[in-house]
Amino acid sequence: MEPQVPPFLRTAAAHAWRILVVGAAVYCVFAVLGRFHEIGVGLFLGLVVTALLRPVADLVARVLPRGLAVAVTLLAGIAVVLGVLALVGEAVAGESTTLVREFRDGVDRIERWLERPPFRLHPDVLSDLHSRVAQFLSSHRSALLSKAVSGAGEAVHVVAALALGLFASIFFIHSGDRQWAWYCDQLPQRARSNWNIAGRAAWRTFTGYTHGIVLVAATNAVLVGVALYFLGVPLAVPLALLEFVAAFVPLIGSPVALAVAAVVALAAKGPLTAAIVIALIVVIGQIEGHLLHPLVMSWAVRLHPLVVAISVIAGAVAAGVVGAVVAVPLVAVAWSVYTALREARRPAATAPA
Repeated sequence: MEPQVPPFLRTAAAHAWRILVVGAAVYCVFAVLGRFHEIGVGLFLGLVVTALLRPVADLVARVLPRGLAVAVTLLAGIAVVLGVLALVGEAVAGESTTLVREFRDGVDRIERWLERPPFRLHPDVLSDLHSRVAQFLSSHRSALLSKAVSGAGEAVHVVAALALGLFASIFFIHSGDRQWAWYCDQLPQRARSNWNIAGRAAWRTFTGYTHGIVLVAATNAVLVGVALYFLGVPLAVPLALLEFVAAFVPLIGSPVALAVAAVVALAAKGPLTAAIVIALIVVIGQIEGHLLHPLVMSWAVRLHPLVVAISVIAGAVAAGVVGAVVAVPLVAVAWSVYTALREARRPAATAPA
């Protein structure tokens, strides 16, 4: 007589092998994306640009032909981005001389501060630290130069991804709905309805997340820029732009950007100003977590903060900074697709036989 397998173990085994198959499929997908990550990043950037500029292009298309409206919208967006970069470059160039002097004086102030209570560091310790840093730079000069050269090679990949994103956004903005309809027509008849529901839910969530995160990042950048300006911290505009970019990594990006601002404030203005900037990390975090995200993001992305944190860390481990940026919208889109398909099946499951 064959031994009886407990029902719970039979059910667990049935679910386990399915989970293993799904996990293997997901791993294969991410392995392929990792192999061609420039294409994935470029298409992702194209979708981001489309989510931001498609509504503007639709408005312009009311008075201009569709193709011309897309061109005007994209050129205006590029002009805005280049204008911001020019403003940052001008700010850095205008403050470069003063910044070097303030940093030199700030380092001297920090050394004198460390020599006083409660730290009481001996001056020889700081002098030894200076010599060690100089020795490290001189002994690793070739390695640093090779890193710079490899970084220049990576810049080529970045430019290629940006070019692909811009090129893809042209077609997405112009006729993305027709492209999706063509894709659905290639599927079997019985699968078209589910794919259409999933695609609409995914695009609705992705668009809402993109609009929301841009609004949150812009608000954080304005708050940080105004605070740094009134505190007299140099490079307030570039640091505000850094805060804007860093805010695209939820929960982690803003504290990192403000930590950089605190280091600049410590070197340029001293410990008191740096302490105020550190306090801004707490204030901005509370505003972002308890005001901006609930008001701006909750209607588009319904994810628990723990899920967001795990997604960001997992994305960073898997694909670095790009993975940290992409992780949350991917998880949000996957959850919205699952919810939409579940809601679509519910009436059929509860209908009388």
